[in-house]
Amino acid sequence: MNYTVTELTEHIRQMFQENYWLQDVTVRGEISNLKRAASGHWYFTLKDEQAQLRAAMWRSSVNLQNYIPENGAMVEAHGYIDLYAARGEYQLIADRIRPLGIGDLYAEFERLKAKLAAEGLFDQARKRPIPYFPVRIGVVTSPDAAAFRDVQNVLRRRFPLAELILSPCAVQGDAAPAQIVAALERLSRFVGVDVVLLVRGGGSIEDLWAFNDESVARAVADCRIPVITGVGHETDFTMVDFVADMRAPTPSAAAEQATPNIDDLAVAISNMRDSITLATQSRIESLRSELESAQRGLRHLSPVRTIATLRQRIDDWNARLEREQHARIRTLRERLASRTAALHAASPQAILARGYSIVTFTDSGERVKSAAEAHAGDGITVRLHDGDLKARVEDWETHEQYRRTLF
Repeated sequence: MNYTVTELTEHIRQMFQENYWLQDVTVRGEISNLKRAASGHWYFTLKDEQAQLRAAMWRSSVNLQNYIPENGAMVEAHGYIDLYAARGEYQLIADRIRPLGIGDLYAEFERLKAKLAAEGLFDQARKRPIPYFPVRIGVVTSPDAAAFRDVQNVLRRRFPLAELILSPCAVQGDAAPAQIVAALERLSRFVGVDVVLLVRGGGSIEDLWAFNDESVARAVADCRIPVITGVGHETDFTMVDFVADMRAPTPSAAAEQATPNIDDLAVAISNMRDSITLATQSRIESLRSELESAQRGLRHLSPVRTIATLRQRIDDWNARLEREQHARIRTLRERLASRTAALHAASPQAILARGYSIVTFTDSGERVKSAAEAHAGDGITVRLHDGDLKARVEDWETHEQYRRTLF
């Protein structure tokens, strides 16, 4: 077979796609060359002692990851095998990565995550919008935590008009889940709170485990006020992040997402005025260009010519139909005249006009069809074309003699 490089590469790619086993694989190996692209995608290599495998994870899958791998980590990656034609390399497209050997914590996290997801607590449709200009902002965290100071600093700089209300609680340890739930319930009862920030600084998976507690996740879901979570660092994902109305990568980011920037608002108003003017002018020009293009296309595709041709064709058909109707009428008239003449010629009246007559017995009115039917003395009626004659049958010999004696 003779192939171009593209054709052969595409053929090999289809072989990967058609292989059922390669479309649902789990690969164990060590992470290396991990790169987090600006697009949000991850690119990395899985390797063991004897081989290595290129791999990628798209942003849609990255956003669902609660585990953020690092170079040198032993992991188990699930996905499918595909071919990247541009480099002619086959690679694993991962949709899930989990570390090897993390024990019961990871299993419990995945169990609870699946349970809450099945109940619809992660559904995007149930998440509420964050108010753009919050008047009162509730904060659930430890009053001694650096996260609380970070939130204060951000709000003081970005939006000092907002009132900050702290609902204190422990954010680590066995008592933390119950205190977090109580803190959320206090703010839910507080009148006028527009948004709640649930924040904590970074730490190990054990330090952040209170935010993976089922009761805390349900309290976030049940909170009547929109909740923004900012737990740990950007790479940390906890259960409350999936349940909350919005997730921020850090406590500072949560404060930023909850408020507008006053300086930005002033600049935005000025820019908006200019943008509206430019956008309006640009839109008008664009619409004018589209209109002119549509007019040219309409003239090219206009049905006027087709309609004119069809109208002319209809006129031709009408003229042809009229000619055929006239010809048909003439033919029918000629046929009618011919048949009328024939009928007239065959009528008894016409026959009588040519000198013939019809003879009937006067008494019965029956037609005399044979001379043998008439006897001397029978009254007969002779019908001519212009009237009837009454007569009586006489004997032949006597009649002749009568004529001779009469004349």
